[in-house]
Amino acid sequence: MLRNWNAVVGTLIGTVVLLPGLALGQWILQQSGTTQRLRAVCAVNRRVVWASGNGGTYVVTTDGGAHWRAATVPGADTLDFRDVYAVDDRTAHLLSIGPGESSRIYETVNGGRHWQLQFVNRTPGGFFDAFAFWDANRGIAVSDEVDGKLVLIRTSDGGRHWEEIPKKILPPALPGEGAFAASGTPITTFGKKYVWIGTGAGPKPRVYRSTDGGVSWSVTDAPVEGGTATSGIFSLAFRDRLHGIILAGDYTRLNDTTENVATTTDGGTTWLAGAESHPAGFRSCVVYVPGTAAPTIIAVGPSGSDYSLDGGKTWSKIDSLGFHAVSFAGPKSAGWAVGENGRIARFEGPVPDMPRSHGK
Repeated sequence: MLRNWNAVVGTLIGTVVLLPGLALGQWILQQSGTTQRLRAVCAVNRRVVWASGNGGTYVVTTDGGAHWRAATVPGADTLDFRDVYAVDDRTAHLLSIGPGESSRIYETVNGGRHWQLQFVNRTPGGFFDAFAFWDANRGIAVSDEVDGKLVLIRTSDGGRHWEEIPKKILPPALPGEGAFAASGTPITTFGKKYVWIGTGAGPKPRVYRSTDGGVSWSVTDAPVEGGTATSGIFSLAFRDRLHGIILAGDYTRLNDTTENVATTTDGGTTWLAGAESHPAGFRSCVVYVPGTAAPTIIAVGPSGSDYSLDGGKTWSKIDSLGFHAVSFAGPKSAGWAVGENGRIARFEGPVPDMPRSHGK
């Protein structure tokens, strides 16, 4: 679902502001080699990171951000790559959004020297928003609803073949329902078979859930902002098969914090709103930071970033530097965020974390 908030966010991208206190880290800007808007990022490890964005653009580093290589996928300069998934420094997938054949998936297996077109949308009315992978071979992608059902495709061979999941096994979609192509994170996977999809733009936000790799599906209403074409769930993340979080909002109201967070402790069967505090504005991407003692969460958006140390109950501001997407490969200087005008920043210094217990 094309969500063109470019004019809305253009005036809100500021300069770096250090985190309060020496115990915390900060976003350190890097030279990406492009001025294109970057909309998705995938941190493989501390050294290898891929990102993608407008104009058929991708960027990659293999030395932790000391150097970035920016390039355009041949023949794709009109495409908007809103999602990226990388296996290592050689293998990566890009998903472009848009109506009809603008929705595509590409793969490289040699670090970007050559790209293979793996998938082109042929479904009339289809508009793919994002994908997610369980591992290097198995992945799933989501399109907005067509004829009353979401369109889902999956692969089991690293994207060489994509097949549509039969619509008869999917719950009925709401009128106009779809995922927001904001950061590549309205869909997420965990383990070998779990997958969740957050939706919006319809009458109410919902979360689709499968525990068997997409063989069967259920859907649950989400107690977050929605009900308009510009509002709903923009990002969701899970730290295990039970504990997850969704971020919602309205991209035309960047300073609104009304009911923009909900969490689950039962794998998405039920969702609970009512956080004591909220991220300080519209946020397009949320992630759990792996390897921290507490369930540390970081959220980014056009007007800044925030963190939570208690599973999303309370939030503290990191800074006002705007980003569209964020990815962490580990807790110590292994996080990157991307945004306007080729903006890339590494999270440098300790990730916010709770003290580890010395008791039991």
